[in-house]
Amino acid sequence: GRGIAARCDHADDAQVQALFARVGEEAGRLDLLVNNAAAVHPQELSAPGPFWEKPVKLAEMIDVGLRSSYVASYYAAPLLLASGSGQSGGLIANISFYGAASYFHGPAYGAAKAGTDKMTHDMAVDFADTPVSVVSIWPGYVLTDQLRDLPEEYRTPELQAMLPGFETPEFTGDVIAALLTDPERKALSGKALIGARLGLAYGIRDRDGRVPNDLSMRHGEPLQFFTDGKAAR
Repeated sequence: GRGIAARCDHADDAQVQALFARVGEEAGRLDLLVNNAAAVHPQELSAPGPFWEKPVKLAEMIDVGLRSSYVASYYAAPLLLASGSGQSGGLIANISFYGAASYFHGPAYGAAKAGTDKMTHDMAVDFADTPVSVVSIWPGYVLTDQLRDLPEEYRTPELQAMLPGFETPEFTGDVIAALLTDPERKALSGKALIGARLGLAYGIRDRDGRVPNDLSMRHGEPLQFFTDGKAAR
């Protein structure tokens, strides 16, 4: 394939609209939309203490994170409906996390993730009579480039001990790619899905050969409202 970088501020609806207009002009359709943009302030977000003692800007996660995923999906929908990907139409994959079902980094983070899963469910209702599917994906702890390049002196003993269990961003990409070509994925539309379980179901391992951790024992399962409860998915 050919990668095309496009700068877009997801706090600006007009820029998002223009981006998808460009996709429509240049490609005429869209097979896959992955919503993962978020306004994250990691130091303040992970700091100890209750939400009222932290900066109010943490609420930006609800604007760029939840709302921006809605806006991107809104402008992507006509292109996804025009997709000819396999026999299953287009796919929206919203990146969520266990914070949707457990306390993790406080109420702003939790509201953004729980809202993402509910939005996924309700979008699936609207797409029910179309070939488009929409799911939430819960990755595990992710070894981002930023984290990989963090100098040793900034790595706490707790973080250093956890790093071997982190998964690469590529693992979630491989899982989504498999989901895109799954002829039965419409049955999963509207669900919140644990990425590690999807990996097992599709026979996908991380780049080092490991099976990533399912963190549900530590951080909770997707709410029953959103999941079919199957062990693999």
